[in-house]
Amino acid sequence: MFSGIVEEMATIVAIKRNLDNIDITLKCSFVDQLKIDQSISHNGVCLTVVEIKDGTYTVTAMKETLNRSNLGLLNVGDKINIERSMIMNGRLDGHIVQGHVDETAKCIAMEDANGSTYFTFEYKLDREMAKKGYFTVDKGSVTVNGVSLTVCEPTDNTFKVAIIPYTRQNTNFCNIKVGSVVNIEFDILGKYIARLNHFE
Repeated sequence: MFSGIVEEMATIVAIKRNLDNIDITLKCSFVDQLKIDQSISHNGVCLTVVEIKDGTYTVTAMKETLNRSNLGLLNVGDKINIERSMIMNGRLDGHIVQGHVDETAKCIAMEDANGSTYFTFEYKLDREMAKKGYFTVDKGSVTVNGVSLTVCEPTDNTFKVAIIPYTRQNTNFCNIKVGSVVNIEFDILGKYIARLNHFE
């Protein structure tokens, strides 16, 4: 489980295809604190550390993960948002993030907010999935590339988020532009409420 508060951006140093999986090797400042089997959020996707070697660590993404996320679009040199799993005796600064990306979305607009920046994202509309809680609500939470954010001006298949300068500089929002594909995870609380309503 994660909070959606990105620790830093890791740099991809190698990508290796292994049948339907890909092994992604990355470099970050806390590699020496990691251990095999540890879970880390990568652009919002929970992946397991499978190797630590020469100041880098490697994780494996399987076909299902690649189909639902933007990990298959990444290249060597790209920056990826990372967060280690949450310590349960600490403060929850973001919101409850599972690291289970629901789908991708595309940035369709950016606008200046007098210091901050509004990003608008569009995702595929699936009314059956929406009935199960796969949607956004005004002032609700959403995770974009592993970043915990507050939704504004949602529609059936779009939402807007406001990014302050600090977040833009310290996450890969610094590289997001119109046309960029991001990972999104809808709020787990909304999914549970939708599921409960199904039984009423």
